[in-house]
Amino acid sequence: MLKTTPLNAAHRALGARMVDFGGWDMPVNYGSQIEEHHAVRRDAGMFDVSHMLAIDLHGAGARDFLRRALANNVDKLRDPGRALYSCMLNDEGGVIDDLIVYFFTDEWFRLVVNAGRTEKDLAWLDALRHGIGPAPEIQPRRDLAMIAVQGPLARERVWQALPETRAATDAMRSFHGVELDELMLARTGYTGEDGFELMLPATRAEGLWQQLIVCGVQPCGLGARDTLRLEAGMNLWGQEMDEGVSPLDAGLAWTVDLDSARDFVGKAALLVRPQRQQLLGLILVDKGGVLRGHQKVATPAGEGEITSGTFSPSLNRSIALARIPLGVEVGALVQVSVRDRQLAARVVKPPFVRNGRILCPAS
Repeated sequence: MLKTTPLNAAHRALGARMVDFGGWDMPVNYGSQIEEHHAVRRDAGMFDVSHMLAIDLHGAGARDFLRRALANNVDKLRDPGRALYSCMLNDEGGVIDDLIVYFFTDEWFRLVVNAGRTEKDLAWLDALRHGIGPAPEIQPRRDLAMIAVQGPLARERVWQALPETRAATDAMRSFHGVELDELMLARTGYTGEDGFELMLPATRAEGLWQQLIVCGVQPCGLGARDTLRLEAGMNLWGQEMDEGVSPLDAGLAWTVDLDSARDFVGKAALLVRPQRQQLLGLILVDKGGVLRGHQKVATPAGEGEITSGTFSPSLNRSIALARIPLGVEVGALVQVSVRDRQLAARVVKPPFVRNGRILCPAS
């Protein structure tokens, strides 16, 4: 039996094409994936991300616990509502999961973790509590739904649907959030566009979803979410990283605090395991194929592999993220094995697209 979000009936009423996504019954599109993609880049689209899990940490030991649990340093979080992107690592320095942590008080932090990793994450966090004292209470918030509204007009559309939130969020900076009467609004996202991620009681989710539609927000499925995040150069667990991949090899060195005296799980392994590969972007130069995950990449410095690949609606060209050997420079031409053919691709520095602007032209 597939798990369902509180918006499942709403998706089906809109005629969404539903798929099994890691055990969840989720919409892949509502008709045209490309139209949904462009809606986010040009106007406003929304995604049901209620399959992801919010986890609240309560108690006097919450900050010290996260200092140990996360590779990024939560001491950066001093202003209430500020957010931080980080990885949780295993003892070998591999990525258990990547997440966002929100700080509200020294005794209340909120993590948002990936849907397919929730049970693993909860077990790992619970095991880490033992031997660390005082340990915080760990509260999975399965009572919450999450809706991501993204695009250049996303905030205006949310304020139209929820006018009472504008005063508290008008001046909110990126990677900050606020809690307003059981409604959390965070200026975060997974598309490379501006907008809000909204967390609210599951019982209120369908009403807000319908109101956002009335205000002109386009419902979007998992297909557009993936092309948008890939254009934005954003990692996906299980593709750019996993428990066997170091964040240093996954292009996430900027999220790893190796300089301070603070210790965290996986730090010792990273200190003795230097970076071996780099995560860069590829734009297909030759015609007649599409870049896909696991395709091999031949470079002058050795072989690499595509981690995620797709057709980019914004560039009208196939693009990819790939782990390739150190020493390969941006601008270099490499060869990708596509269905027994060797096709040329150009190495670029992601992101490909951010805030509606093409940063890596196809030619």
